[in-house]
Amino acid sequence: MKLGVNDKLTEIEAIAVNNTYYVPLRTLAAELKWTLTGLADGISVTAGNKSVRLLSAGKGLKLPDGSIIAVSTFLKNGSLMVPLKISSYLGYSITFQGDKYLLRVRDASAVMSDDDFVKQYGDKLKPQTVSLPAPAGTAAVKGRTLYLTFDDGPSATTAQLLDILDKYEAQATFFMLGPNMNRYPAQVKRIVKADHGLGLHGMTHVKDKFYASPAAALAEMAADNAVLKKITGAETTLIRPPYGSKPYFTKSFRDKVLTQGYHLWDWNVDSEDWRYKEDSDKIYNSVMNQVHKLQSSKTNPVILMHDQKATLKVLPRLLETFKKEGYSFAVITKDLKPLNFWNDER
Repeated sequence: MKLGVNDKLTEIEAIAVNNTYYVPLRTLAAELKWTLTGLADGISVTAGNKSVRLLSAGKGLKLPDGSIIAVSTFLKNGSLMVPLKISSYLGYSITFQGDKYLLRVRDASAVMSDDDFVKQYGDKLKPQTVSLPAPAGTAAVKGRTLYLTFDDGPSATTAQLLDILDKYEAQATFFMLGPNMNRYPAQVKRIVKADHGLGLHGMTHVKDKFYASPAAALAEMAADNAVLKKITGAETTLIRPPYGSKPYFTKSFRDKVLTQGYHLWDWNVDSEDWRYKEDSDKIYNSVMNQVHKLQSSKTNPVILMHDQKATLKVLPRLLETFKKEGYSFAVITKDLKPLNFWNDER
């Protein structure tokens, strides 16, 4: 639906998902003269003397009194889409009359009544049909929701990787190494700002060090999380041990680490992009064969890839095929049942 702002019918398209209307944040902010400020833990939205904070990584909307309410966001054509109800916390009134196709946000400067608004704009209020990905946190479609995951980043080519994901409106989850986050903090902030999923991959990626003891593994994940928090203000409970959880992440390791609230994630599709490097055809065919095998059991693919230069070559081709075959992209969250080689659901 086209959004009415005060006494004006704008070109802003408000899109309904799960009975909630979403609008592009920056476009709405420009229309209402809001001030947007990027912060370590999200985006501050200010209207006059009122301000709210849209927290990163889907953590909700922080109100002036410190309380946090749940909101979902998603990317559409590179724009961050947010619930229109955010405006109500900044002092605006929202009117919705479905039978008249009226969706309007207004403040004290509005003169027209809702009836006069409908009379003035008439048929222009009728909505268009739009297709879009579901916002992060909504229920996954069985067998048709795909989870892209990237290990070992960030890297010198993460910006290009994120550009590709933006182009195809695809979300992914990044299992990052602490030293690499320290080396490329701007890319970590961009990952958080774009609402991609956040995961931990440890600090050393050295088998003898990470798996020296359960305490050593826990210490690496805690240190990794501390780096993430220092750079972005965000934390995560999602972990992926180096080389995957089998055979080294045994029960003693899981008991030590997972009892601290972490959730263990492996994969069910291995791209082997680290092995095949520039052989894009081999990577593409291997991934698609594995994805297609999961279709018969309606299992959602969780694809292991790596944040490296060689992966950039095959990624657009894969994303194009996934979209043509009807897959949607989602991020891994702490609320999902963990997929790992030990079937450990903690």
